[in-house]
Amino acid sequence: MDEPVEDDGLARAGDLAQLQGSGHKSHLITLVPGGVLQTHRGVIRHDEIIGKPWGSRLQSHQGNPFYLFKPGLADLISQTKRTTQIMYPKEIGYILVKLGIGPGTRVLECGTGSGGLTTALAYMVGDTGRVYSYERNPGPQEVAKANLNKLGLAHRVNFRLGNAEEGFAERNLDALFLDLPNPYDYLGQVRASLKGGAHLGLLLPTSNQVVLTLEALKSANFAFIEVLEILIRYWKSDWKNFRPVDRMIAHTGYLVFARPVDSPLEDEPVLDSEPEADREAEGE
Repeated sequence: MDEPVEDDGLARAGDLAQLQGSGHKSHLITLVPGGVLQTHRGVIRHDEIIGKPWGSRLQSHQGNPFYLFKPGLADLISQTKRTTQIMYPKEIGYILVKLGIGPGTRVLECGTGSGGLTTALAYMVGDTGRVYSYERNPGPQEVAKANLNKLGLAHRVNFRLGNAEEGFAERNLDALFLDLPNPYDYLGQVRASLKGGAHLGLLLPTSNQVVLTLEALKSANFAFIEVLEILIRYWKSDWKNFRPVDRMIAHTGYLVFARPVDSPLEDEPVLDSEPEADREAEGE
């Protein structure tokens, strides 16, 4: 097996770089010899960045500081140009883990939007996996394509114009995610595209939609159903004044997960607290 190429820790031409200014304002750029980044806090030339170690402190021509970083996945998503509301990293991270997204995964999403989740899926599946992204409106999808092209991830995605009612061309998928208000109408189309026992994830804005979806999932032979929401609260990083920030990111939507099976147990227990593995870990 070939050894991985060791990173020398220097920014190179062609790299995607993040320049982090004060106040958490950042810029994503692809480093190009002769390129120029113009900001309201001054100009930085790419030639002054190329060859610098990651983590270096740079200055614009006005003397304002910027730090040079390799962007992480959360940084890529936060820089997504939006024409629609995108999911927060707090939901996206859990979705990736729950759906088992990794190198080689074949995953379909319906509801491309601005491409926030698409970015995360493409980042995780690697060059051996594939993302199939359906959207009925060409406008938002063109924005998503541009976002993914900018990040160098578009070659991992098949963008398709279509809707769930018409079904999906793909079969034997590892995972499928619907960001639609009425997923309960399309579970037949979902089952036709998923492998047996694969992963289904849904995002729903209201409890009424969740109730309708739960009934439909049971009728369509989906099992091990989970419903949850994810809240996040930041804390001030000043060690002299350590306390929660004044505002938190609370409810943004309900997440529903399920697995297609041949015939679910009639007496399958309803998850009314933490998963069994978590209780066992706590010694219950």
